[in-house]
Amino acid sequence: MKDLRHLSVEDITNLVISSNEKKFRVAQIQDWIWKKNVGSIDEMSNLSKGFREKLNQEYVINKVKVDHEQFSTDGTVKSRFQLHDGHFIEGVLIPTEKRMTACVSSQVGCSLSCKFCATGYIDRKRNVTFDEIYDQVSLINEQAIKHFDKPLTNIVFMGMGEPLLNFNHVFKSLEFINADYGMGMSPRRVTVSTAGIAKMITKMADVNPNVRLALSLHAASEKKRNEIMPINETNNLDALIEALDYYFKKTKNPVTFEYILFSNFNDSTADADDLIKICRRIPSKVNIIEYNPISNAQFVKPDEQRTDAFMDYLGQHNINARLRRSRGKDIDAACGQLANVNH
Repeated sequence: MKDLRHLSVEDITNLVISSNEKKFRVAQIQDWIWKKNVGSIDEMSNLSKGFREKLNQEYVINKVKVDHEQFSTDGTVKSRFQLHDGHFIEGVLIPTEKRMTACVSSQVGCSLSCKFCATGYIDRKRNVTFDEIYDQVSLINEQAIKHFDKPLTNIVFMGMGEPLLNFNHVFKSLEFINADYGMGMSPRRVTVSTAGIAKMITKMADVNPNVRLALSLHAASEKKRNEIMPINETNNLDALIEALDYYFKKTKNPVTFEYILFSNFNDSTADADDLIKICRRIPSKVNIIEYNPISNAQFVKPDEQRTDAFMDYLGQHNINARLRRSRGKDIDAACGQLANVNH
């Protein structure tokens, strides 16, 4: 049976008319499935019983369910979500004083095999659909209100998978997340993080110029980036810079470079010089991220002294860089740790 949420407004209109129902039913159905985000057609209490029975014969609502929750000592909440076909993905609520951020997944597994990321060691099973992305955000919003008495303020596509390899569903989910009949959240509060798919970065600038972009850089030379991120072999730094330049000219949004520090790999002064050169080519800021160990990889986090020296060197060269402390490490909810580990 087809998911009712996969019908367009035009489809719903045709369904309402062919069922001899009044036209205002279209808005009511939209309100139930998006704003109220119901889990079944039976919950649509202002539709007639006969109409609901008819809908139930042909349609379902395949809601995402929270299968397991973990709570970090720092307030971070990690959820394992079960999809209707039995697959699992993970999402994270990251609370701070000023923000409530949902980190959501766009794929079941990932095809990019980045060497430092737990998800990269899981085969990609399928893309997450637009309504499943919407459900993740909605469920994490419920957690924010329940545990912190505050609604979500921000969304980051930094969970499992490569968002730009699921472009259509990611940006379709944002249509509903941004819409008044959905969550009404500004696209400016949404950040899409990519390992670097050049042609999709330019498409993103055309499709939704208000959404923010973060590029997972992690090494600023072709040789080192090839070693840890195989995607670089087909989307090299020059191609990415060209795409980012297009993105900036079209959107006027600076790009965020994400850069995980690995001890004795990308944390020397020479590595910082490579990073500075890239930052000079594109209006940007840099998030230096603490490495979070995973069982599959041998990388090590540099000591504090080396991290401080790297940060200081960037500062001396007027690079806008911030050190991002990891959240939720104790529950494997930090950057690069999402892997659907059985609890």
